[in-house]
Amino acid sequence: MSDKLPDQNNSEEVDLGQLFTLIGNAFNRLFSFIASIFKAIFSVLILTLKAVIVNFKIIVITMIIAGVLGYALDKYKPNLYSSIMLVKPYFDSKYQLVNTIDYYNALLESEEYNTLSKVFSLEEEEVKEIANFEINPGPETENEKIVQYNNFLKSVDSVYASEITFDDFVENRSIYSGELFEIKVYSFKKDIFQKLEDGLGGSFTNVYSEKKMKKRDSLISIQKENILQQLREVASLQDVYINVLEEESKSSPTEISIGGEGLAFSKDKTQTKEFELLNTEIKLRNELKALDEKKVEEDVFFDVIASFQQVGSRDIKWYQMYMLIFPMLAFVLLCFVYLTNRLVRFVKQYEA
Repeated sequence: MSDKLPDQNNSEEVDLGQLFTLIGNAFNRLFSFIASIFKAIFSVLILTLKAVIVNFKIIVITMIIAGVLGYALDKYKPNLYSSIMLVKPYFDSKYQLVNTIDYYNALLESEEYNTLSKVFSLEEEEVKEIANFEINPGPETENEKIVQYNNFLKSVDSVYASEITFDDFVENRSIYSGELFEIKVYSFKKDIFQKLEDGLGGSFTNVYSEKKMKKRDSLISIQKENILQQLREVASLQDVYINVLEEESKSSPTEISIGGEGLAFSKDKTQTKEFELLNTEIKLRNELKALDEKKVEEDVFFDVIASFQQVGSRDIKWYQMYMLIFPMLAFVLLCFVYLTNRLVRFVKQYEA
């Protein structure tokens, strides 16, 4: 048995040695692989810089020519102007507004300028200067978003509400979620925007909104009649209590007592009820006032928060500027030509 122990120990040492050797080889291959990646990236970078340096003059001259050509085209192309109108729709007329803006864009795409000229009461030549209509949600504060989020949580099941975060709610809202809407118009004529306001005003009116407005007015009339009836009843009760107080003042004078705290007058329950009637009358009149204010504030289908500017501002983005786009395209084209040339030379020189 003592003879077998040394052999067993030797075999275990050999197995451990082989294991460590395998682990070491694995790490070496991993480090070599990572080093080869960095070497390849470095080689590509150096070859790219070499190609740019060798062909620097050609690249600079080509991009300058492309930039000058783009600048000339920018000077001759018509300028695009834009202006924004901020509106607040009522009676769910926002749905009609969004659909109508899409309809106007469809008319522009199909070149139905005659129809648009009737809508906006403009000459057909002026309508042709309109490039596009755009509608977006209006500006909102974080507090307004939080209020909408809380209202949303109250309207859905508690289990489902626990899965919707505030960021998810804000990100997945539709265009109809807000109360303000931003109508943006693009045109090649800079002073046409205010002429479009009257036509856009008709975008809010539809049968549904008109019915909703009439229903609101009918409900307000019913509520006002109920409040007026309650006020008449309160006035009648006030007359009754006044008569009761007059009779009590004639039959029994007010008792006055002198104590440690000074003069004290006896209190009657009818005085308390009269005070409650007065509070009730004030509350009813405030409700009546609120109904009148609501009808005055929302007596139209929309309010214009901010009108179009008399002269639109020039609307141009960097990717619409030829003097920037042409040099970039020229550089990409040079790179394509260079790579194609290198590929052709490699294929010709390749030997299997």
